[in-house]
Amino acid sequence: MLQIDLIIFDCDGVLVDSEYLIAKIGSQLLKEIGYKISPKELSERYSGLIFQDTLKKIEQEIKKPISANFIDQMAHLFRTQMKTELHIINGVKEAIEIIKSHYPYCICSNATSTDIKDMLNTVKLYHLFDNKIFSAPEVGTKKPKPAPDVFLFAAQELRVRPENTIVIEDSIHGVHAAAAAGMRVIGFTGGSHSYLGHSNALIEAGAETVITKHAHLPETLNAMKIWKDSQ
Repeated sequence: MLQIDLIIFDCDGVLVDSEYLIAKIGSQLLKEIGYKISPKELSERYSGLIFQDTLKKIEQEIKKPISANFIDQMAHLFRTQMKTELHIINGVKEAIEIIKSHYPYCICSNATSTDIKDMLNTVKLYHLFDNKIFSAPEVGTKKPKPAPDVFLFAAQELRVRPENTIVIEDSIHGVHAAAAAGMRVIGFTGGSHSYLGHSNALIEAGAETVITKHAHLPETLNAMKIWKDSQ
């Protein structure tokens, strides 16, 4: 039976229902500069990337630079709208209350630690993750997902083996990062940004299984201890 030494949560789209809000704001700002893309398509194509990397890909597509203040506009609008439009993912608090007595856990996210803290405080989750946050742009090599670096940094800091770590991710890029780190992955499709084919995309990216609700997380973790023996 596999020993699970650490559970790693992504933040956006796993703990807080923020991906739809990010996509809505990004879609509107991009439309204003002449690039039409729906929030749904923006989320499906680029969820899990830092927005700077998303803009680089769009710049390559349209073959012209995007204003340097675009990111600042995006951040300002998100922080403003977050106060009234950001919600917790259903069931996450209850799931963590169950698993925290069994497994160590933390967050590994592409968001800044300030943004993570603000989001968690908004949905009243921060008390469960105080001193358990690893922001990819701020730790180790500072390489964001899909690089595996933030996951490996967290494992090293917490003195656990990557193969004994389970990651919960909602994005293809996040799953790729966790798999590249040698960790096992549970895909999550319970956010408002989830789309038709999301589960299949996460499995194809490397997730072993997918859950739609956090209520299924404790039992899935227990089952994964057994699944590993048959692989």
